[in-house]
Amino acid sequence: MGRIDDLDLKILSELSKDASISVPRLSKKININSSVVYSRIKRLVKRGLIKKFTIIINDEALGFNVKALTGITMDSKLRDNVLTELFKIPEVREVAEVTGRFDVLVTMTARSLDEMHQIISEKVGRIEGVQKTETFIEMRKTSREIISNSEAK
Repeated sequence: MGRIDDLDLKILSELSKDASISVPRLSKKININSSVVYSRIKRLVKRGLIKKFTIIINDEALGFNVKALTGITMDSKLRDNVLTELFKIPEVREVAEVTGRFDVLVTMTARSLDEMHQIISEKVGRIEGVQKTETFIEMRKTSREIISNSEAK
C-alpha cells in the first residue's frame, strides 16, 4: 500500500467530520481542484482506507438515553449460539470478541435504566451459553476525530 500524504489525511479528516459533503464543497474547503479531490477519494476507497460512507445516528434524539457496555463470559462450545442470539436483541449495537476477562463486549442502548436492566437480565442473561455478565453504564463519552498529520507519520 502506498504512502498516505498530507492531502489524503486532509480529505480523510474532512470526510470523517461530514461524509455527506459534496466533492465541490470539499475541494473549495481544502483549496484543491475538484477533479484531484474526486480521484483521491476514489483511490482511498480502492485502497481500503475508506471502508464506507455512513451516518452517525443520534440515539438520544430517538429516546435511547442509556448506553452500556456489557462484558460476557460464555461457554466456548456455545459461542455461535451466543453471538447469533445477541444479534436478535434489537438494542444490541455492537459485539466485539476480545481478550481478557470477558469473551465478548456488547454495546447496547436503552430508553431507561429499567429497560437496560430488563434487557440484560431477561434477554442477554437467558441466552444459552452466557455464564456471567458485567455491565458498565456510560456516563459521558468523549470521542476523538481522525488522526492528525503528525500522528500518521
